[in-house]
Amino acid sequence: MKDVKVKDIALQHAAGEGMDAFVQVFVDAIKESIGGELTAETMAELNVDQITLLGYHMLREEVMEGGFVQLIHNGLGSFIFLNPFAKVLKLWGLKELSKMIYEVRRLYAQYYEEIERDCSDEEFVALYERFPEFEDYDDDFIENEEDWTEQVARHVDENIENFAKII
Repeated sequence: MKDVKVKDIALQHAAGEGMDAFVQVFVDAIKESIGGELTAETMAELNVDQITLLGYHMLREEVMEGGFVQLIHNGLGSFIFLNPFAKVLKLWGLKELSKMIYEVRRLYAQYYEEIERDCSDEEFVALYERFPEFEDYDDDFIENEEDWTEQVARHVDENIENFAKII
């Protein structure tokens, strides 16, 4: 296992800025410990909580920017939908988000081959029109993101030793 370290002063500063900054300190420390990229090899160096936190970060970044279609198109669908990510979120207390992931997983299984294909920018934009089934999930995620990020931050804070060593 990688030794993930977070400086206490950075943590105090981030906690003062809010939940997003608090979570980001841990995301940054985990990423730094694995050289910045989550791969099959680097995943083996992290624990389930650390991997799930990175998964939540990637999910949040992609969906807030371009929805589930973008997440799938950018190749993150298999990581989010074909791993125990949703199960761990449920264990963390994020039952509604977990339920959403399971629901979107059905759409992913149905459409991923088309959505993941290389395409032009124009063809990518057209994917949103071709797969409107994702829109309600995108909207629901955006509507609940702040609460879910707060729940993630609370989980990290209550289980800090699972995410990093504070120095």
